Amino acid sequence: MRPNVVVFVPDQLRADAVGAFGNTVVSTPHIDALAARGARFDNAYAQHPVCSPSRASFLTGWYPHVRGHRSLTYLLEAGEPNFLKTFKDNGYHVAWVGERGDTFAPGATERSVHEYGFSVQPSGMKWAKDIAYRDETAARLFLVGKVDSSLDFDEAAVQTAERWLAARPPQPWVLFVPLLAPHVPFRSQEPWHSLYDPAAMPDPAPIPSSSEPAFHQAIREAYGIQDVTAETWREITAIYYAMVSRMDHHLGRVLAAVDAIGAADDTVTAFFADHGEYLGDYGLVEKWPTSMTGNILRNPLILAGPGIPEGGVDGGMVELIDVFPTLLELAGVPDDTHRHYGRSLVPRLRGEVDEHRAFAFSEGGFTIEEEPQYEHAPFPYDAKTDLQHARPSLVGKAVAVRDRRWTYVHRLYDPPELYDREADPSELVNLAGRPELADTERRFRDEVLRWLLATTDAFPYTRDPRRPDVALPHPSP
Repeated sequence: MRPNVVVFVPDQLRADAVGAFGNTVVSTPHIDALAARGARFDNAYAQHPVCSPSRASFLTGWYPHVRGHRSLTYLLEAGEPNFLKTFKDNGYHVAWVGERGDTFAPGATERSVHEYGFSVQPSGMKWAKDIAYRDETAARLFLVGKVDSSLDFDEAAVQTAERWLAARPPQPWVLFVPLLAPHVPFRSQEPWHSLYDPAAMPDPAPIPSSSEPAFHQAIREAYGIQDVTAETWREITAIYYAMVSRMDHHLGRVLAAVDAIGAADDTVTAFFADHGEYLGDYGLVEKWPTSMTGNILRNPLILAGPGIPEGGVDGGMVELIDVFPTLLELAGVPDDTHRHYGRSLVPRLRGEVDEHRAFAFSEGGFTIEEEPQYEHAPFPYDAKTDLQHARPSLVGKAVAVRDRRWTYVHRLYDPPELYDREADPSELVNLAGRPELADTERRFRDEVLRWLLATTDAFPYTRDPRRPDVALPHPSP
């Protein structure tokens, strides 16, 4: 029998904010248990630092540049392939709980899944633009604090998943659960809010004393957050951890509902995020279209279920576009519907190969000429998008390439960056330009060029006739 599949995707979750990935402060028992009965990937990276492009990438196996899916407003179109549709077209019953309408363009959802949305409607939730923040600085930090319990987006989505599973959907099925948490605004409910004492939270990574990307200082100035105190950053971290713990509780409930219908032994679970969060690192909050640091791109990828050895920890390079090809192979679904760049992890999980990838690539940003197409967002995101329109070079295209030790970033309008993560895990000291590292820098620059040439488009499987019939009249004599 083909396995069922749960894909659980929190939004804006840092890998280092999960117990299984080394955090000794946060409480994530359900994620940790999932990792213990499956495989954890310590060097998995998202392909884009922003929600929609990242989702479009992992759902297609395409890098964002392949078809231009680099913004919040150019989404996957109905005629474009995606892996949820692949499952649907191969006999799986596919349900998408909640309404994360930031992935598919009109018509694509209907082609890709059988069921979508809420059976339990959320209520009492305010979006970032509707919140009365305590002051301007709090608004720019997306800082709310403790809130009353409510049937918010995530709770409604999880209740919908529980009810859907309890109704015993036809097998095999795919349950896609994309949540909001721990995405900003920073707000937390009891009992999770009281789990964390702000005074006991770790300090964020400092502002680099040497060179840093130009957008760092520009953000701090535009948001007016240059003088945020350590106490405020710790408060934000405590709330973020509370949001992570609540999300972990939601994961536990979904997996318990799978177990309640006797499907636990026949279900593969994939847990990962679309991207991370600055959380005060470098004096920054949220993310940026050209964020290339590990706090934004390193991903808490876990796979568990039939066909996946328990207790595995893989330190090799993995990209999020590898997740769905892996799920397809585990499910016995043909992966031949479209040309993509994801690679199944199954050979690595079985120990058949020593190295899955030598490098992981990420990208983001725009050209200056594309400025009229940049997003305009409401308060409190207005400072962010206003800055991008005023200084478009700050969101200039960027590519990051990583191996197990090094990170190299090539930027269209700014100098390159090179970081030694063994000596500098927070990527604070830019080593680019040092004569003794010229060969290392050149090697990674060459890899960027090779990657762009190899992945510049998606050569389709379908063939067009060279001389198609044309339903037009002949030219007038």
